[in-house]
Amino acid sequence: MRAFALSSLTLLVWAAVVFPSATFAQEKPLKVAILNIQQAIAQCNEGQEAAKALQAKFAPKRADLEKQQREINDLQNQLRNQEKTLSDDSRNKMLRTIDDKTRVFNRANEDATSEFQQAEQDAINEIGRKMVGIISDHAQKNGYTIVMDVSSPQTPVLYADAAIDITPKIIELYNAATPKGSAGEPSASRPPAPKPATAPAATPKPPEPKPATP
Repeated sequence: MRAFALSSLTLLVWAAVVFPSATFAQEKPLKVAILNIQQAIAQCNEGQEAAKALQAKFAPKRADLEKQQREINDLQNQLRNQEKTLSDDSRNKMLRTIDDKTRVFNRANEDATSEFQQAEQDAINEIGRKMVGIISDHAQKNGYTIVMDVSSPQTPVLYADAAIDITPKIIELYNAATPKGSAGEPSASRPPAPKPATAPAATPKPPEPKPATP
């Protein structure tokens, strides 16, 4: 799921794993693991099922935006093809129609994007909270002192041996603890936020088309 904030989940990982182990760490050698919780959420069964559910939920809005986009493109093509033969009044009328439809499109596009992102983030947080419990339990059972989330590029980890990456194990444990069909609505990758413009692009991308200046 595409560049989303996981700071709250990261804090939960540290609170659940690091602090309870502080006293234990003085008695035993430091045992560290790394985890990409972003990848774990996206690749677990629940995350993949929820991604499909989220795309299906927003399919009607995507189709409506695509329809609006085609209508604007058709009007732009008509204006270009007939520009030399149109009267000033007809040309101005067509330009106003294009502008009006583009404003409606951009507003609907922004609303759909905002709604999609909120639904996605809610589902990410729901899965993340459950996954933190799996992480904490696994860490305590296996004597890990610290589990570091390396999802963010800003994570201060310059090198880590792949042998200490417990992401695949956490996915396996989460799948075992979570029955299929219980998914929420997270997405494996968030679509980039569309940019407002005076006219839409030729080819939209799900779940919302991207407008672009003609």
